[in-house]
Amino acid sequence: MTLLTQHNRDGTTTHATRDWVPEVPVALEFNGLAYAVMMATPADLADFALGFALNEGLAATPAEVTDLALAEVENGWIVRATLTGLGIDKLTDRVRTRVAESSCGLCGIENLEAVARPLPPVAAHAAIAPEAIFSALGQLRDHQPLTRATGAAHAAAWADSGGRVVLAREDVGRHNAMDKLVGAMAARGLPLAGGFILSTARCSYEIVEKAVRAGATTLVTVSLPTSMAVARAQSAGLSLWCLARDDSVLRVSP
Repeated sequence: MTLLTQHNRDGTTTHATRDWVPEVPVALEFNGLAYAVMMATPADLADFALGFALNEGLAATPAEVTDLALAEVENGWIVRATLTGLGIDKLTDRVRTRVAESSCGLCGIENLEAVARPLPPVAAHAAIAPEAIFSALGQLRDHQPLTRATGAAHAAAWADSGGRVVLAREDVGRHNAMDKLVGAMAARGLPLAGGFILSTARCSYEIVEKAVRAGATTLVTVSLPTSMAVARAQSAGLSLWCLARDDSVLRVSP
């Protein structure tokens, strides 16, 4: 906790204390190969690594990610795991081509084609009742200790069809929170279909893609989606709700 000087509009100053949301580099290594370094909150890192591997297509099931080990080092954390299955080919391709990529994240013809690649179709599912969304929203803060302490973390939660929040994960990064949730659900053998994911993040296309690839059928976000997020959700058949508030929510797709 840090003691700060708060400057007020009326010209007075007062003292204030703040806790900062933790953010450190987290290196992900699979089969002894460095795959990525993410800026993340160092909590639930085993869930993060598992969800990341599943969402990246490095593993098809949790059983293909073994020997998870965490190590805190001077400048952050290293998470190591062993991959089996077809994801090994993707891992080696990624390591081999990384030198040709830049920090923009989406560069080159291959990456552009990857973005346009069709998503797997979402399983047939019943529509979630708005009342279930309002119920989950009312419970969410109880599952956000980091947000309550700092006011600066994203959350991703899974609620059942009745709106009961079953599991939630937090992180400074919105993508990381989703990966942690996916990993936590997978590790417990809990399917994402049937209920819905509730995300405090901006609804970009990546959030939609993570939800679809993880097997979710409905995604609810507190902000508006981007045009690509809407298009990707519609093409996959993902039910998408946005602008979730205590008294209203907007249904986007289908």
